[in-house]
Amino acid sequence: MQTQRSTPAGEPTANRARRWLRWLPGVVLLREYQLRWLPRDVAAGLVLTTMLVPVGIAYAEASGVPGVYGLYATIVPLLAYAVFGPSRILVVGPDSALAAPILAVVVTLAAGDPSRAIAVASMLAIVSGLFCIIMGLLRLGFITELLSKPIRYGYMNGIAITVLISQLPRLFGVSSDGDGSLGILISLAKAIAAAQINWYSLAVGAGSLALILLLKRFERLPGILIAVVLATLCVYVFDLDRAGVRVLGKIPQGLPAFVLPWASGADLTRILLGGCAVALISFADTSVLSRTFAARLRTRVDPNQEMVGLGAANLAAGFFQGFPISSSASRTPVAEAAGARTQLTGVVGALAVAALLLVAPNLLRYLPNSALAAVVIAAALGLFEFADLKRIYRIQQWEFWLSLACFAGVAVFGAIPGICLAVVIAIIEFLWDGWRPHYAILGHVEGLRGYHDIKRYPHATRPAGLLLFRWDAPLFFANAELFQDRLLEAVAEYPTPVRRVVVTAEPVTSVDVTSADMLRELSRILGEHGIALHFAEMKDPVRDKLIRFELIDVIGERRFHPTVGSAVDDYLKDSHTAPDER
Repeated sequence: MQTQRSTPAGEPTANRARRWLRWLPGVVLLREYQLRWLPRDVAAGLVLTTMLVPVGIAYAEASGVPGVYGLYATIVPLLAYAVFGPSRILVVGPDSALAAPILAVVVTLAAGDPSRAIAVASMLAIVSGLFCIIMGLLRLGFITELLSKPIRYGYMNGIAITVLISQLPRLFGVSSDGDGSLGILISLAKAIAAAQINWYSLAVGAGSLALILLLKRFERLPGILIAVVLATLCVYVFDLDRAGVRVLGKIPQGLPAFVLPWASGADLTRILLGGCAVALISFADTSVLSRTFAARLRTRVDPNQEMVGLGAANLAAGFFQGFPISSSASRTPVAEAAGARTQLTGVVGALAVAALLLVAPNLLRYLPNSALAAVVIAAALGLFEFADLKRIYRIQQWEFWLSLACFAGVAVFGAIPGICLAVVIAIIEFLWDGWRPHYAILGHVEGLRGYHDIKRYPHATRPAGLLLFRWDAPLFFANAELFQDRLLEAVAEYPTPVRRVVVTAEPVTSVDVTSADMLRELSRILGEHGIALHFAEMKDPVRDKLIRFELIDVIGERRFHPTVGSAVDDYLKDSHTAPDER
């Protein structure tokens, strides 16, 4: 009889291997890979490459670093995500949503030095990667769900307008020394007034943008590639670079090297905050996109592993001369439409980009900057969300105005301060909902089971002397005093002298020390007036907390009832009365 080999700690080797493989979905998939998938994955990878190159370069320029580093930030992260990422076809790489927060830090700390800019950007990627990995290991993949949909719309609309404005000088072929969106617009207006616009650059950029938007409706056509190739040919054939049209120029031949990035004298606090902000944005987008494509493929994606995979990809980008990356809502559908089955598609795309850098880097020499700006502007236009905001305005206006506040924060103060503002607003929104929750006084309605809000059913009946009080929120420090005030007000306004209060506690999902002390004090105040405090339908975990807070003995075990009906029956039995009209 065979025995399973064990580790020195006594754990079976197979179990230990499975435990480690849980963090390496790509390895697991490789063991299950079917050869019949290979032709489709390879073909999809080659199709994907046609988008990876122009988009990577464009988003690098938009992020404040030389274009070639966009290719570096494409190659290595795709390989890392293929190993650590749980999604089967998700494509990661430079993204338009991250351009504004990356640029905000790079411009401030790089002082116009390209080598310093990539060092700062790589440090941002490492911070972002570590943040995602730690959050994933701590199983905090739910963290981005704390931002409500209107707030997410607000900061994404703000980022979209920031990215769009940042690309206008490149589209018009002028330099800009403006700080922030408003500064860029003022600088651009001055350049226009001084007739400094390069009309050739504007024609190439505007034509590229129009073509990208026109071809967007044809999903099978690589609109970005077509526009970029035609723009490059125009510059080359008509010598537009000699007419002042700025081009990408020569890019270094070879692959990215392993580097420990460091920008001496840089503000580390700003890099830490920027990296964390970038991580939140990238994971928020990635989690939504990952769940969407998992549903299409009828597979399940672990959000915590998704955070680890995204973190590993960012960490790899940071150590190989890249900058922060995210999932791509434009390249992933291309991979899917081309027939991608697994992450091998991304691996093929990464190897194809690497081959381009090794064999033919000069193919990109005449790529015009205004065409790259058009690529970024087209992506930024896709970030805007207006249709659903109209619906939100119609059904919940205050959340619509919250969304506009987040939009204004990002647009006016910049991406990172605006995102911090969005997080603060989300926390305030959460606390406000818990601080001022709905509460109700209940009564019995003829023909309806149970007990219901007397405001909705004015003809509901209540037993004389019995107040049924429902609180529709957890009890915690922020609303404990309000709970006590509202309950005592209800006692004072009750049509008959109250002898018993029953808190229908089914909606109360938690209590803390502050609210438990409040309940102790409330029981004492009511007791001094001859009123007993009871509870009905309290959840077991909440009751366990009251036991731990030493409150059950103070209130009395007998005063906790399984249902509201049993609490009413107990009161009627004790008082020997029958229900009265209010």
